[in-house]
Amino acid sequence: MVRAKMLVVLLFVALGQMRAQTIHSHPGIEASQLAAPELDIDPNGAVGTKQFMEWTNVYYQAFDKNTFAPVWSTPQVGTQPWRNKKMSNCYSIAGDGVILFDRLASRWVIAGHTSPGINGNYYYCVAVSNTDDLSSSRLRWYTYSFFLNPVLGSNSAGHVYFPDWPKLGTWGDGYYVSFDLEDVDNHYQGIAVVACALDRTNMLRGSTPRPMQCFSDPKQIPTHGVRYLKHSLIPGDVEGTRKPPIGRDEFYVSIQNPPNDGQSTTSNSINLWDFHVDWGNPANSSFSNSSLTVPTYTPGCYNVASVGNTTCVPEPALRPNGGHHTIDSVGDRLMPRFAYRNFGTYESFLVSHTVEVVRGGTGPTEIRWYELRGSGIPSLFQSGAINPGNGMFRFMPSIAQDHSGNAAVGYSVSGASAHPGIRESSWSLTTNRQPVEVTIQKGAGDEENTQKWGDYTSMTVDPVDDCTFWYVDEYFSANQVGNSINWDTKIAKFKLSTCQRLK
Repeated sequence: MVRAKMLVVLLFVALGQMRAQTIHSHPGIEASQLAAPELDIDPNGAVGTKQFMEWTNVYYQAFDKNTFAPVWSTPQVGTQPWRNKKMSNCYSIAGDGVILFDRLASRWVIAGHTSPGINGNYYYCVAVSNTDDLSSSRLRWYTYSFFLNPVLGSNSAGHVYFPDWPKLGTWGDGYYVSFDLEDVDNHYQGIAVVACALDRTNMLRGSTPRPMQCFSDPKQIPTHGVRYLKHSLIPGDVEGTRKPPIGRDEFYVSIQNPPNDGQSTTSNSINLWDFHVDWGNPANSSFSNSSLTVPTYTPGCYNVASVGNTTCVPEPALRPNGGHHTIDSVGDRLMPRFAYRNFGTYESFLVSHTVEVVRGGTGPTEIRWYELRGSGIPSLFQSGAINPGNGMFRFMPSIAQDHSGNAAVGYSVSGASAHPGIRESSWSLTTNRQPVEVTIQKGAGDEENTQKWGDYTSMTVDPVDDCTFWYVDEYFSANQVGNSINWDTKIAKFKLSTCQRLK
């Protein structure tokens, strides 16, 4: 059924200037549409030339950009492209799916990792479309499965580490992916990371890709060890249609969590990773780490007694034994995307994450953002925070920028007296104006039967006008209790009046 789109017109004053912003929003995938919805849905998607495509665990759907009509009558099972090719290695994708639109090639990309089968094997599954039009009768998917076990390492019992939270980015010379390595025998504690380059050139042709090139940190993956504190790498993902300069290395970023000493609560750095790939001579490929100093922060919901537990965001719903139900901020990492844009005269990278409003505190959270610039190894150019106050918790951000240098970040909000909802803030990166916050969707219910609130969302920019931002996130129309699963997602689009039309 085609749902009527909702038009919200919001007028506000910013720095003495009247600016008009129109947000168009419409329903995305809903739990009620799925045969087997999950609690932890990881809502994300991307805007292409003709459609917006969305993923929730473990289904995908696409919507016409103008009419919002769904492309398929019902959401498609997430493993469908590989099932159509009878690639049984990819029948068990159980979450952490990612949707990308490769703007440099005008192709769609679906990717996710498998859960282990009887043989304990893991695969990273990637499907690349042969067209930019998902409604075309010519639509076909080039499907690939990359065997991961040889690069994942294993613990002292010989059990292969779980490749969690994979993130994928488009670059000129490859698709780049990262994995957190987690010990299945030690409460899935993260002990290392792996980054891999995939042969984008041949994948776009439907040809056999050259072997993936992978590096780990530590270089020698330990069989046991302490918690890894610079996990969850995010690869650069190209925005716009201007390619990175020829020969430009790909970069990743990750958080640097405070020392796990039971006392420290702050950090003043993030990690930058330089991945140089040489497809002709893999021996020349390299992967190196450096540190960027940033304003001091405390990761969102940081708990010195249990640094992997980032659950503290309150909802209005009360627990039977007292206190509010809480959800996970996923504040222990930077959040995708690591959005890259080549302006010709300079190159810009954007990333964001959730931090405490008060350093060392346990109160409301805000959104911290960073812009990196530089034609060599990029460095911190500027940073800022999204916190209009009112005691709300802001978390789970995703950031992007248009071709005029305007930034927009979407995120979830919640509080003890406000159901989880969806908002965005936008501002000019070139004039240093203050971000202005706008509500996309007010929540009407709470999540009472799990603390998981997805693990990421996504903000992308329309490749046609290179001005319109598209954002997807989740909310509830009614309380989710007991065994029920009744989440909703919302897809919103908007653009700023200061974005100049493409010539």
